[in-house]
Amino acid sequence: MNLLKTLKENCLMKNPEEVITFEETLEKIAENPHNEYLKDLHLILDDNCERPDVMFGLVHFLESFELQQQIEAFIAVIPQLMITAPEWTKIIHYRIINDELACKVYQQSLELANEKNPHFLYQLLNESVKNYINSKQILSIS
Repeated sequence: MNLLKTLKENCLMKNPEEVITFEETLEKIAENPHNEYLKDLHLILDDNCERPDVMFGLVHFLESFELQQQIEAFIAVIPQLMITAPEWTKIIHYRIINDELACKVYQQSLELANEKNPHFLYQLLNESVKNYINSKQILSIS
């Protein structure tokens, strides 16, 4: 898809033209979203982006997809995403675990992903989710 290529080419947003192109392209994609592009959309995130406020538009767009599909796409690309966007990976991770329903779906999906394709990142993230859930339970008991 040419729009995805345009997003990727402008994701660093080093000048006003790249920012405008990124925003306009994301708007065009949002007009007709397709689940099959979810993985590719996640991989556009880049920690070297000079306008994280604009990049958050992509995060919000990703969150507009059906929860299960969005989480599965995120999990599928975590090994790649950790290379180019470890900070964005953490942001998405924490946004997911701070939503009760999303956290449950995420934990189940991480466990399933690790069964199908064992990866230490899935194990670490699942432990993080479990620790978060346990700490919330301890706080609610207190």
